[in-house]
Amino acid sequence: MKRFMLLLVVLVAAITMAACGEETAEDVLADLEKQVGDMESFRATADMTMNTGEEPQHYQVNLWHLKDDYFKVEMNNQTDEKGNQVILRNEEGVFVLTPSINKSYKFQNDWPQHHSQPYLYQSLVNDIQADSEREYQTTENYYVFKVKTDYKGNQQLPLQEIYFHKKSLQPALVRVQDQTGETMVEVDFTEFEFNANISMDEFDTDENLAEGAVSVPTMAELETEENEIYFPTTLPEGTSLVQEESISFDNGERTILTFEGDKSFTLVQEMYESYPTSLEIPVYANGEMVDLGMEVGVMTDQTLEWEQDGMRFVLASDSLTVNEKVDLAKSVMKSMVK
Repeated sequence: MKRFMLLLVVLVAAITMAACGEETAEDVLADLEKQVGDMESFRATADMTMNTGEEPQHYQVNLWHLKDDYFKVEMNNQTDEKGNQVILRNEEGVFVLTPSINKSYKFQNDWPQHHSQPYLYQSLVNDIQADSEREYQTTENYYVFKVKTDYKGNQQLPLQEIYFHKKSLQPALVRVQDQTGETMVEVDFTEFEFNANISMDEFDTDENLAEGAVSVPTMAELETEENEIYFPTTLPEGTSLVQEESISFDNGERTILTFEGDKSFTLVQEMYESYPTSLEIPVYANGEMVDLGMEVGVMTDQTLEWEQDGMRFVLASDSLTVNEKVDLAKSVMKSMVK
């Protein structure tokens, strides 16, 4: 009889916990997917910290979205305005505006689909849905998922922890981690509004590319020290610098670094005295967008091009893999000046 009563107590407790207990991962994911399906728009602000370099970089990220394919992302570097960028998606394509070199790219691709974006709601939910081995826990205020990332050309950041507010299902915090579990990118959402009232003008190409819409630094503000040359902080094993050459051209100075070995490559750096392009006239990017963390790059079969600290860089190689090109580009750090 005592054994029967004990089993009855356990059974009642289990039923009670099931009736009023925490939601399962599948329950929460279903709610998140429904939120994505029902969402007409969102507007958000986040503080993003990048720990991928020798010193942390702090950004304020402003976000706008209208269903289905309208996105605008402003990334404002709080440490150095030369790191500012704007990503715009509308019916005409995807545009990446880089004020520090007065240049904008136009892409015809599927961004932000199919690639992780730690600041975009749909991307976070998609990553959770795609990982059948997802980890899940709850705290007093948050649903927490730990899932795999899907970064193009970057396998150094394989995991992310995603926090959602229980009451609203709004994102609260995202921590992107390396293989050791150390947080390399942190996105802290300070504001988030579902179904915000957003004008279509926010995504208009002409409005965003118009003179004065984005602040373009003067050349005096972008002045660098004489002979300031950047080098990769890490090299493939068996590869070393064999030649350095500087050439003047109409708009500035170009430095060509040649590295030879098992993984040979050339790194070109261009420093401008006057802008050779205009932010208002996009350059068609004959390549694929690649997230380099602090910048967006353009990847082709043999080259990777990006802007950094008001300068243009091109990494060219027929022996480096996509991942190796991305790793090298991310290792070209400001502290490594000659």
